[in-house]
Amino acid sequence: MADYKTLYYGLFNRVSDAIALLQEAQRDAEEQFISADDDNGIHLIPPDGE
Repeated sequence: MADYKTLYYGLFNRVSDAIALLQEAQRDAEEQFISADDDNGIHLIPPDGE
C-alpha cells in the first residue's frame, strides 16, 4: 500500500515551491514595470472621501 503521508508531504512541498516561484516572478515583473523610465500610464486615484 502507498505511503499516503509521504506522498501528501511531497505534493505539498512541490505546490509550495511552485507558488513561491510564481510570487517571485510577479514581484520581478512588477518591479521592472514600476522602475521603467517611460510614462507607464499609472495614476493613483484616492478613494472616495479623501
